[in-house]
Amino acid sequence: MKVLKQRSTCPVSTSLDVLGDKWTLLILRDMVFAGKSTYGQFLQSAEKMATNILADRLAVLEAQGLLTKAVAADKKSKFTYRLTEKGVDVVPIIVELILWGAKHCPTIVAPGLLAELKTGKDAAVVKYQLLAREQALA
Repeated sequence: MKVLKQRSTCPVSTSLDVLGDKWTLLILRDMVFAGKSTYGQFLQSAEKMATNILADRLAVLEAQGLLTKAVAADKKSKFTYRLTEKGVDVVPIIVELILWGAKHCPTIVAPGLLAELKTGKDAAVVKYQLLAREQALA
């Protein structure tokens, strides 16, 4: 696993050191909005992340304290990943990226999610943070 080196004291720069990789944000997106929690589930994402990239990003997210890894209850050779409070704090950032992308990029967003975010962004952020916390306790 790559050790993250802080390049400066700028909060934008240090945040990007942890979150500035597209695969990292897609893993977090899948955890929050799709309820994914296992390696196999992450591999099913439409973006088709390579296995070595997925393993590395999960390890970085765990090392940075954004998620935890535990042996799955149903199978000892399988792990489940859950967001920590630090990871839950990323939900508003992902919501803003969804809204920005829907406005400025030719994207297809789940219409229900987009409508929910546009009509009540703050309530939606709280809702998805609560869901992520519940999943972490499951």
